[in-house]
Amino acid sequence: MSIKSAFTELEIKKAPGGFYEGYSLPIALISKAIMVALVIWALVWPGNANSVLSAVNGSLLNGFNSFYIISVGFFAFFLFVLAILPATGSKKLGTAETVPEFSNFSWFSMMFGAGLGVGLMVFATAEPLGLWGSNPLVLSGEVAANSEEAVKSAYRYTFLHYGFHAWAIYVLTGLSLAYYAYTREMPLTIRSALTPLLGKAANGPLGHLVDVLGVVATILGVSVTIGFGVSQFVDGVYAVSGMNWLMNGEVEAPKPSTVGLLSALIVIMALSILSAVSGVGRGIKYLSNLNLVLSVILLLTFVFFGSFFFAMTKFGAGLVDYILHFTQLSFGAYSPQTADAFSSVIPEAAKALPVEDISAIYGSATSPWGSLAGFSEGLPASAAALEAEDLYAAGEQGRQFGWQAGWTTFYWAWWIAFSPFVGLFLARISKGRTVREFILGCVIAPAIVCFLWMTILGGTAIDLELNGSAAGSLIGATNTAKLFATLEQMISGGFLSAITIMCVVLIMTFLVTSADSGILVMNTIMSGGEQETGIKHRIIWGLILTAVIGALIIAGNSGAEANPFGALQNAMIIGALPFTVVMMFMMISLTKALYRDSIRAKQD
Repeated sequence: MSIKSAFTELEIKKAPGGFYEGYSLPIALISKAIMVALVIWALVWPGNANSVLSAVNGSLLNGFNSFYIISVGFFAFFLFVLAILPATGSKKLGTAETVPEFSNFSWFSMMFGAGLGVGLMVFATAEPLGLWGSNPLVLSGEVAANSEEAVKSAYRYTFLHYGFHAWAIYVLTGLSLAYYAYTREMPLTIRSALTPLLGKAANGPLGHLVDVLGVVATILGVSVTIGFGVSQFVDGVYAVSGMNWLMNGEVEAPKPSTVGLLSALIVIMALSILSAVSGVGRGIKYLSNLNLVLSVILLLTFVFFGSFFFAMTKFGAGLVDYILHFTQLSFGAYSPQTADAFSSVIPEAAKALPVEDISAIYGSATSPWGSLAGFSEGLPASAAALEAEDLYAAGEQGRQFGWQAGWTTFYWAWWIAFSPFVGLFLARISKGRTVREFILGCVIAPAIVCFLWMTILGGTAIDLELNGSAAGSLIGATNTAKLFATLEQMISGGFLSAITIMCVVLIMTFLVTSADSGILVMNTIMSGGEQETGIKHRIIWGLILTAVIGALIIAGNSGAEANPFGALQNAMIIGALPFTVVMMFMMISLTKALYRDSIRAKQD
């Protein structure tokens, strides 16, 4: 049975002249309208924006936590199957004569810098330290928080959040885009990846909607990344200069002030816009190479002055543990525990307590951020005669759900929101690679580097706390200050100052690389896949990105529980959900395209 030719007649109508010449008006105008509305809302009614985003995010997590977790599990297994199968793994992204545009070193530098550079700086020590004190095994009572026994499970989940699953999200989007762009010579834009399912409908409003979702997800994903990075940049500048106006005035654990964050944001984004107008071949390539060199210097500092032997023993144990639990980590999703469900499993004696006391116990027992000791101390007087362990055990499902929604699902949403940007960027730099090379090069290799990075830097921080040298100072520091606090425990004097300054430069270059790559990608989508876009539009989208981040930081600092990144994170998780659906369709589309193209090749 013969199969008709693949649909490749993708026609994205563009403005023939004027300010938007070469751009799709629906994509550009709708994307800008959404972002401008978000900025105005966050600036004019910051408290309302913060509370509404938080409420919507909470509702979405209650209903779609399992969808996020299971979807990402499918993405990872799907890609590994494609790489293993000879028929799919050997396909080249381009013609038989196509050769890669960039060397392996530059290719890896750019994918690494764009994909996880800022995250690795911010969470190098914060992630392992945080998971050492709170992870599913700690919540179940299997191991004690911040103990020697909790280290292996801390790295199981550190590797989960920064490993094969994270990169599989990027690579699914990137591979889908690269396959259609270089094998079928279609525009390098999001809707191309759905043409096997949409057909001619991709030329109309449905195609515009897919691209708009890609732009919105990109803006929100990049915004969260830059938000965290700017905070760490402020921490670094404060550590070097001691300028108090950058911080909020707290003595024990000072945090970047709103003024400090906004000032740093303006500096970083100005540099990003300058880099973006130079294009991928110059600005991003050179900055990416610099990032990799400085990263190696920082890593070697921890190798020689940190707890390298301790870290390496944890690396091997953590990697084996991660692989052994890979399937469970991929598909083990939790659902929320309702108050009624909690009430049905508490001891009979507890059911006779006043309703308001049961409600208070429920809230405390299902909180993923507390501990058994804290729970016991907070029990109402009416429950004094009951076993605290039994009451606490009754809320384990709620704790596990809250932890997963607040940690793993947050990461999956972050990577998914980031994936239009990183995926399209990976596609742009990977022409001429095979499917297997693309998957293994962009999933396995950078994940292993992430594992080593997190183990060496984070392991040193954990060891300093275990042996008593840090005396709780690293655990007590803010997430974005933990790296600098760890360096202060390791080294001193002029060398500490030099490494701290280098870290500030590295954070800045990672931020600039992420931001200017995001600006270029957004313009590529809105121009229907054009890789060379107008300078004025790069500048405009750089300014819009700056406004979105700044407005949401201001909104996050409004309300009773001020968190400069709360509104950013909530908006990002909300924006990532529809693009998760798009990615599921990408996976189905790519399966159909590879299968039918193999049949067509046999018929020729």
